[in-house]
Amino acid sequence: MGATGEWLYKGHLQPGMAAGNWLAAVLYDHVDVNARTNHGEEQMGKLKIYGVPLSRAFRTLWMANELGLEYENVPIHFADGSAKTPEYLEINPNGKIPAIDDDGMKLWESMAINLYLARKHDKGLWLPSPESEAQAMQWSVWVMAEVEKPALAALMNRFFLPEDRRDPKVAAEAEQQLQAPLKVLDQALAKTGYLVGSGFTVADLNVASVLSWAKAARVDLSAYPHVDAWLTAALKRPAAVKAAPRRG
Repeated sequence: MGATGEWLYKGHLQPGMAAGNWLAAVLYDHVDVNARTNHGEEQMGKLKIYGVPLSRAFRTLWMANELGLEYENVPIHFADGSAKTPEYLEINPNGKIPAIDDDGMKLWESMAINLYLARKHDKGLWLPSPESEAQAMQWSVWVMAEVEKPALAALMNRFFLPEDRRDPKVAAEAEQQLQAPLKVLDQALAKTGYLVGSGFTVADLNVASVLSWAKAARVDLSAYPHVDAWLTAALKRPAAVKAAPRRG
């Protein structure tokens, strides 16, 4: 997750503590916490997904669930040193999560992984033409460039940092920075309710998975009704719920 994400746990929250429970409660308060056990299937396939759900690995776990893939979720954590071991650095030399090992094909960067999986296992999330494929890539790059940093800043400074390190001004500035991209997104969704074509695709999943941080940060979406409805529906998809950090 990188240095910013590591603030979640330095001097405040440790792996397995309340952060995962809180995030799940914010995004999935309708979930029966006793109903979920393991994100991987009992019979593991060749796909390995490295990273804990309370990280960018959530995006890849969500994608794998949408595709109905059998996978092993290897709980590499960004804050306990496991991402910096020699063994993991052979998977991702950057020492970050997520990453995958797909029968020997190693890949990192969450958006690249999701685009790869959606295309390889085409079950309706991939696109039918070069033009629509380009649009999916466009939205995936866009959300990382325009949304991820301010969404994370708002989340950190409203909830995850120790109270004495939170800066309401930084959170407010981050929410203000989100206004322009939210307007762009709202206008795009007004056409069909989805980003590319008339149904849920990898483009929607990639963008919604990043915007989940803004929702968790209580960013006001009332001025963007198309975004609000679309994001709420996306995060209630069974595959997203299954991928989320566990409660309880």
